[in-house]
Amino acid sequence: MTIGRVNPAHRLEDQGIIGLGTVHYNQIEPALVEAAVQRGEGRLGKGGAFLVSTGARTGRSPKDKFVVRTPAVEDSIWWENNAPMTPEAFDLLHADMLAHMKGGDYFVQDLYAGADPELRLDVRVVTELAWHGLFIRHLLRRPAADELPGFVPEFTIINCPTFKADPARHGCRSDTVIALNFEKKLILIGNTAYAGENKKSVFTLLNYILPGKGVMAMHCSANHAIDNPEDTAVFFGLSGTGKTTLSADPSRTLIGDDEHGWSDRGTFNFEGGCYAKTINLSAEAEPEIYATTSKFGTVVENMVFDPDTLELDFEDNSLTDNMRCAYPLEYISNASPNSLGGHPKNIIMLTCDAFGVLPPIARLTPAQAMYHFLSGFTSKTPGTEQGVTEPTPTFSTCFGAPFMPRRPEAYGKLLQAKIAEHGADCWLVNTGWTGGAFGVGKRMPIKATRALLTAALDGSLNGATFRKDPNFGFEVPVSVPGVDDKLLDPRQTWADGAAYDSQARKLVEMFSKNFAQYVPHIDDDVKAAAIG
Repeated sequence: MTIGRVNPAHRLEDQGIIGLGTVHYNQIEPALVEAAVQRGEGRLGKGGAFLVSTGARTGRSPKDKFVVRTPAVEDSIWWENNAPMTPEAFDLLHADMLAHMKGGDYFVQDLYAGADPELRLDVRVVTELAWHGLFIRHLLRRPAADELPGFVPEFTIINCPTFKADPARHGCRSDTVIALNFEKKLILIGNTAYAGENKKSVFTLLNYILPGKGVMAMHCSANHAIDNPEDTAVFFGLSGTGKTTLSADPSRTLIGDDEHGWSDRGTFNFEGGCYAKTINLSAEAEPEIYATTSKFGTVVENMVFDPDTLELDFEDNSLTDNMRCAYPLEYISNASPNSLGGHPKNIIMLTCDAFGVLPPIARLTPAQAMYHFLSGFTSKTPGTEQGVTEPTPTFSTCFGAPFMPRRPEAYGKLLQAKIAEHGADCWLVNTGWTGGAFGVGKRMPIKATRALLTAALDGSLNGATFRKDPNFGFEVPVSVPGVDDKLLDPRQTWADGAAYDSQARKLVEMFSKNFAQYVPHIDDDVKAAAIG
């Protein structure tokens, strides 16, 4: 049985997906919430939010992600970072998954990835869970009802959490699998109910497709000055560094919170919604995001709640530190109606330094910006990946290595060219620890980070007095109104200056060792900027 609006020439049967039960095409939010509740997938929460647990998998499974090694992509995939799967193994996986799906009810959403109509990707997402359909309907962009009869999917994602892969048969690592086949334009996801795999699979697709068109794909949030899209800022960073929080500034217009492109026309959001971390979320610090947790249709994922009152516990991390909420962009009052901006005037690189060495903000030359972009230093925060239980220092090139199919230099050179063409100011912002490393120091005060960002974005920070950092060579402001001068010099926040120096030397050495892999592929000015 088929329910819903769909292009009659592009039903699942035309894609070889046959023998299913009821297929629900392009249901809107109320129908998806109703179906999810009726099917026992979760609870209806306050305000009509949908409360759900994803079971054993509460974060991404990057070690279970594969790219099918076909002749068309052989020379363009960064194989050291993307585990290969043979076409034969993928075909077996595909056939076995389709056999597993027979007789079951499925939910289909036909959606756009990309706010720029000339560059968007038309994606079909087939989900076993109704709430996954709701989630991806929030996170991608929804066609108008009259566009659906003509919708033709370019790529298809099939997500089947009850399907377990067989490593011996399917060429994967475990019974969980995420397999991308660029030639067949198909992604298969099995044995994980964590909804973030859906959106990050689309991001990985765009990270491969768009650079081939001269478009920079960025793991970043973005906003612009109110009534002035030409004053756009982008915020690079991995999960947990503050992309969502810092871009949702009520004094600016939000373009998007996680994934964007930078084309010859400017900045555009890939998504239609936000996927915000909710651990320790408060109405005082982040009122707009907090309010979404009790709005109709918001997916509240892996949060502990009172079974009688349905009150959410924002501090209880017994399920995971990676508790989240997914909601449409329009739930944020200052969100851009078209998710478009100009060429970035400011580029912010967010890092969460668990060593407590980096200053809260530093001004970067273009060459230094390229160095830190390729380095991608941060700390993985608890819960974002399976097995991460405390902040773990890491280098994730381009601030998003798990989602980068191409070699880092492909993205680095694109960004370098765009910075040179448009003259963006570049900043490194540390939202991690101060006064000591993780376990001794404390997190950087959010009020100080906001004050520093405001000064950077309104241009006043460029007029400050700067000192040269002795460890990395970038410029650090000596004094900024509203920020304790001591905080701007990390060494002063430590009780033991010698211990700070030792930690700094350790971090510099880690940077140098990591960056050695890029030296054969980069320009001399970036090499010279490596360590000040």
